[in-house]
Amino acid sequence: MRRSAPILIACLLALTGSFLNDRLRGAEGGPSLRTRPFAITDSDRAHWAFQPIRCAVVPKGTHAVDHLLQVRRQQAGLKPNPPATPREQVRRAYLDLWGLPPSPEAVTEFERHPTDTAWVTLIDRLLESPHYGERWGRHWLDLVRYAESNGYERDGPKPHAWRYRDYVIDSFNSDKPYDQFVREQLAGDELAEAALQSESTLTPEWRASLIATGFYRLHIWDDEPDDTAAAEFDDLDDMLSTTSTAFLGLSIGCARCHDHKFDPISQADYYSLLGFLRNIDGYGQQHTGGGGRGTGKITRPLATVSESSRWHSQREARLNELRQRARQASGTEAKQSAEARLKQAEAETPPFDFALAVAENGPKPRPTRILLRGDVQTPGAEVPPAFPGIFAQPTPTPPDRSTEATSTGRRRQLAEWMSGPRNPLTARVIANRVWLHHFGAGLVPTPDDFGVTGLPPSHPELLDHLAFELVRQGWHLKALHRQIMTSRAYRMSSQAQFARARHGDDGNRLVWRQNLRRLDAEAIRDSVLTISGRLNPTRGGPSVFPTLPAEVHTTQDSAGKGWQDSPLPEQDRRSIYLVVKRALKVPLLECFDTANGTIPTGQRTRTTVAPQALTLLNDPWIQIQAKAFANRVTREVGTDREQQIQRAFALALQRRPTRAEATAARTLLQDQAAAVKPDPHQNAQQTALVSLCRGLLNVNEVLGTE
Repeated sequence: MRRSAPILIACLLALTGSFLNDRLRGAEGGPSLRTRPFAITDSDRAHWAFQPIRCAVVPKGTHAVDHLLQVRRQQAGLKPNPPATPREQVRRAYLDLWGLPPSPEAVTEFERHPTDTAWVTLIDRLLESPHYGERWGRHWLDLVRYAESNGYERDGPKPHAWRYRDYVIDSFNSDKPYDQFVREQLAGDELAEAALQSESTLTPEWRASLIATGFYRLHIWDDEPDDTAAAEFDDLDDMLSTTSTAFLGLSIGCARCHDHKFDPISQADYYSLLGFLRNIDGYGQQHTGGGGRGTGKITRPLATVSESSRWHSQREARLNELRQRARQASGTEAKQSAEARLKQAEAETPPFDFALAVAENGPKPRPTRILLRGDVQTPGAEVPPAFPGIFAQPTPTPPDRSTEATSTGRRRQLAEWMSGPRNPLTARVIANRVWLHHFGAGLVPTPDDFGVTGLPPSHPELLDHLAFELVRQGWHLKALHRQIMTSRAYRMSSQAQFARARHGDDGNRLVWRQNLRRLDAEAIRDSVLTISGRLNPTRGGPSVFPTLPAEVHTTQDSAGKGWQDSPLPEQDRRSIYLVVKRALKVPLLECFDTANGTIPTGQRTRTTVAPQALTLLNDPWIQIQAKAFANRVTREVGTDREQQIQRAFALALQRRPTRAEATAARTLLQDQAAAVKPDPHQNAQQTALVSLCRGLLNVNEVLGTE
């Protein structure tokens, strides 16, 4: 029962989503249960998500995004909002692409010349910054339920998992084609196979391909299951469910125990897809019955076969020499010295790195059988690796593999189909995800479910246009960003009062305005660090362990047990570099709805609860940042009260205070300074400024996009 908890959670979420979708559909009605026996019908084939991607016809000289949105608005009698202010546009672009607020100077520069040319230049500059990958890499890590620990009671570490995080960030920053990004994660080791066998050293390209396969090792893992055979299939199910959700936007995992209740995915389809992954060496070693178990081959050297063999042979020769010297040494002192050198040599580590990565059990594939009711104890008919029947793809020919091969080659077939031109879902799903993070809602409102239980696209022609252009331009996501962000729609005001006839579209499905959006947890923390002037721009490397209150550590008995606080300057790095431990979350991030790291999350929940306000006011970390913010203001403009107010507002909100705000700020500074007891070691005016700065960090404008 312990191991089935994540499956139960996923099923409950799916049922909840189905119920909500039924309510949202209104007069259309909810999806119908499929009839038995399973058969693919004309209605299944006609479902919008399984249709080929079509290029929309757009009048010459018009922006495709604006034209296709306007067609639907005109049909509904809606007028789009006017543009947002230049300040709002700049803040929106920075927070969307970097997850950081702009400097006051950047806003002022665009306000002076808010031209279309200046806007494009701004977007290009933001996309070229390493901050872009740090922001958008986090979105991807949500999808693959990234974490650096296994979960459950012991929540043991996943060695070298941070390398996968850095791979994702680097891939976004280098604008790696998305289809290549997909292939590397699904079959990077098989892509690199020839190079590993023939080349003398591992190039950065093939190194990245190996690291990418850490995708398969990010699932939760029970080191003490009731049944290790059942646990192995639970792990495989987690891999397959995440793969289908992240890349295809389909809930294929629902067909593990029976034919899918709604989508045209049979149980045979599920196990045929599982056949591509079946030969992966399990995360844990299998044995009969329950009890503890060790890990399998979950790491691999980032080296070619010749590099690894050369080091091991040289090491063994060196050890043999030292062992012989230790045996021949005469005298206590000489023997101790020889044994010390031997011990030191035995502890030497290879000159190459290791990564959390996939490994297979050789070139001979393991058979895959349909498990009746999903039970490992009741295997049924054997099925070959194949793609779901709804895609009308031929069963792939078994790869021709040599006896020296380290894998079956099947995952490469899966990767090529997943990123291939005959699969219409991959491009649509990622185009919708990019749109979602620029508008706060996807063209398909259910970004992880393009199936029957999901909602249809509000603008199918626009979704297809974005997907078509993505593929046409070489799968480069930066080009997709530019296309979306240069539209008038993206630059619209979010103010509702501009609407003249918004009846029937209060939810903004027809995109007549931009959406007000609260920042996600990491962007809130990173924005506070930016405003306080403490953000450490160091990139990459092993994860950072922040200082947590003692009472937080008691929830998992983790203090000193693998959690060693990093140096304070390191703790001021971007949130994406903080360690992600499943059983021990950073309170500030958890309070603002960070991803749970258990199931794929294409769109985070957004809660509004009292602990959020209390945290932003009282958390010790926030108080440290408020003091740093006040010190920065004093350092930059001195002790003049009026200049301090102006600079504090500029740094936090990138604007001047209104007359009412300036009056309130003066009153606050005066009252707070008067409340400080005389103390030669405490500056009353600076203490008051800290209060003002802490208040500004709690303003809604700091916490969201306008």
